[in-house]
Amino acid sequence: MKRLLLVATFCGLTAGAAFAEQKEVVVATTGGVFNQAISEIWFEPFTKQTGIKVKTVVATDAQMRSKAQAMFEAKDVAWDMINNVDILAASAQNRAFTEDLTEFCKQFAERRDLANDTCNASGVKITYNATLLAFNADKFKGLPPQTWADFWNVKDFPGPRALPNFGDPWRVLAAALLADGVATDQLFPLDLDRAFKKLDQIKPQVSLWWKTGDQSQQGFRGGDYVMGMIWGTRVSALKAEGQPVQQSYDQAFMLADTMQILKNSPNGEGAQALLKFYLETPAVQAKFAEKFGVTPVSQDAIKLMSDEGRAKIPTSSEAFKKIIKHDPAWINDNQARILEAWNAWMLK
Repeated sequence: MKRLLLVATFCGLTAGAAFAEQKEVVVATTGGVFNQAISEIWFEPFTKQTGIKVKTVVATDAQMRSKAQAMFEAKDVAWDMINNVDILAASAQNRAFTEDLTEFCKQFAERRDLANDTCNASGVKITYNATLLAFNADKFKGLPPQTWADFWNVKDFPGPRALPNFGDPWRVLAAALLADGVATDQLFPLDLDRAFKKLDQIKPQVSLWWKTGDQSQQGFRGGDYVMGMIWGTRVSALKAEGQPVQQSYDQAFMLADTMQILKNSPNGEGAQALLKFYLETPAVQAKFAEKFGVTPVSQDAIKLMSDEGRAKIPTSSEAFKKIIKHDPAWINDNQARILEAWNAWMLK
């Protein structure tokens, strides 16, 4: 998602009347409960304070990137912001069609409550979210699945599986290698041949290859799978519905959802104001984190969360010990090769 070159007379959010003269900010989201929550918790209070309306459009992660790039190349940009994981946000491909926020970020340089690199050249991190193993607790009573080796163990943990297929497959490949016994500190660079060989074993058990977070939720509700790799935000949403879902942070992949502003967007100033509002409003961050069970970027926001909410997110050193340390540079350098190999494997 992307940011602020406001002239001095408009530098504060109190200049709502002036901003209200501008066009609405158009933000691409993955839809479903995420779209509803981000609108109610963040966008609506922003509109109330500034007068700037926010419109959302729904797209998968892959569609966001491909359409944003296509709009930029056609010199016909209709969106203002997209949501990406931090690794892809920083890639050369994405940086080519998104704004450099270096100047915008200078105003937050002294904010000690913000996590390191929250505001950076490629975008603004809004939450830290895990991609993890989730399962139907009603199906696995007693000793539940905890690791990717358990995910591959269909004898002791039977039932259909779910895996993501939204154009960013490195986590699935990493999980396959972990299931095959690769040590966490030896995971990168990923051995693609070995990973696909391991994936061949589980492919017949995968009943859902989801492309959006909403689809992963619908699949769980409908009983399409009993165990899957999904986003922690979606687990929290399912729990809030009363669904019997549980998760394991053991070997989870922790990434930051990052908002990027598109180059030549229709309302770049409004988009920057939207990001500024988020970073300067810990209460919004706290409420969003409570809703989805994610870690906010501000320590002040964490303090505003309930004890129950803080207990659900990986903030402790013990929780982070179980999380996989990935190699962003290698992933970005090999992104095209990984995706080409993945698409060929999916067609087998």
